[in-house]
Amino acid sequence: MTMERRAIRGIVAGVLCFSVLAGALVMIGLERADAQRRVVPQTREAVQSSFAPIVKRAAPAVVNVYVSSRVRQSRSPFANDPFFGRFFGDDYDFGAPRERVQSSLGSGVIVSADGVIVTNTHVVKARGKTEIRVALSDQREFDAKVIAQDKKTDIAILKIEGNGEDFPFMRFANSDRLEVGDLVLAIGNPFGVGQTVTSGIVSALSRSQVASEAVFIQTDAAINPGNSGGALVDIRGRLIGINTAIFSRSGGSNGIGFAIPSNLVRLHVDSAVEGRKVERPWLGARLQTMDRDMAAALGVSRISGAVVMRVYDGGPAERAGLEVGDIITKVDKFDVADARSVNYRMTTRGVGKRSRLTVLREGRELVVPVRLAAPPKLYKKDFRNLSGGHPLDGARVANVVPRIVEELELDSTKGVVVISVRRRSVASRLGFRRGDVITHIGRKKIRSLEDLEPMLERRRRVWRMTINRGGRDLDLRVPG
Repeated sequence: MTMERRAIRGIVAGVLCFSVLAGALVMIGLERADAQRRVVPQTREAVQSSFAPIVKRAAPAVVNVYVSSRVRQSRSPFANDPFFGRFFGDDYDFGAPRERVQSSLGSGVIVSADGVIVTNTHVVKARGKTEIRVALSDQREFDAKVIAQDKKTDIAILKIEGNGEDFPFMRFANSDRLEVGDLVLAIGNPFGVGQTVTSGIVSALSRSQVASEAVFIQTDAAINPGNSGGALVDIRGRLIGINTAIFSRSGGSNGIGFAIPSNLVRLHVDSAVEGRKVERPWLGARLQTMDRDMAAALGVSRISGAVVMRVYDGGPAERAGLEVGDIITKVDKFDVADARSVNYRMTTRGVGKRSRLTVLREGRELVVPVRLAAPPKLYKKDFRNLSGGHPLDGARVANVVPRIVEELELDSTKGVVVISVRRRSVASRLGFRRGDVITHIGRKKIRSLEDLEPMLERRRRVWRMTINRGGRDLDLRVPG
């Protein structure tokens, strides 16, 4: 037994020695690996890794946009008031009108050597006589003029005037290849402090809840007031988007900024240079974004996509075989979360092209090819400027036709719709708005202008009208 015990003790001691040796070797290996991870940079280039080469390439194409407008205003608010005129006399001198200068500041991006610049419509929007100056990064300044603008997408195209030289410009990237997590730079003139570069990543794509008519790239690169119209740049120094909005309660950057995708910007630039307007394809169907109630009603679990609510006779949707209740989930190879995303994909695809819509129909997935057509023409006979002794004095109205239904996202498909309201008019004082659909005057149903105009010619002690506003019927009573 003594010999056996000695043998066992020898084996145990050997195992323990081997374990200690193995542990020591492992620790040495870990220390060496950690030392390799913490190795001091061996070259100057490794120490100086930065975005500087990208900035040098892109920054010269980003400009500051200065807008000044002269607005004429009376020295006294009572100058044109007939009530005070009765007391002071019509020839009383309230003071000559004077001009007030309004100024605004934003950013822009040169996108061609001959001085075509992209910025935001809200940057160059001003009242009265407007002057626009652009300042390059090398401190040179030039006059510029607006050659095209689109309020819906907030895109404005400028052109530097009276200069034949070549300017530094930024090339477009394909925004469809952008992915969440990609590195980006934002270049602009925040708060007027001068050209500034911030870095971040793409936080999200196809954000459409920010504004009613656009789809945005979301980034956490710092964007502040004055950055509007500036460049969102990829790591190759190409234009991936135009910075246009921030989400902020304080007015400063909270890390949630939005940019218009470059593919949509390029479409507007090409159209402006060629002297034509951007033509948005017409699907010939009314779409509505999927929500929880609709998903429950249609028996689907995915709360995403655009539901076909109406198909217009003779339109592209009807010819393609789309049906009411179809859920559009993709346009070509791109997922779509809502109706605006569908419109964005069709717009960047272009009129005359074909798209493949992936739809869910009664639990089955189908692919529906559709040719994207130009919107049906609007005729002068479908519009009227109204005036006279009635509540709609000062309103411009139109027949409710399919193109206007889509344009104004109307719930009503019959009646006469208010397109615009002149300031200080009777219609304006009574609160009529763009998009109001007049459906009844008294008991008379209004289907078109032919029904409306005779009803407005009659004198009434009380005007009784029904309008549809945002899907709700409102009954109005207005003294005659």
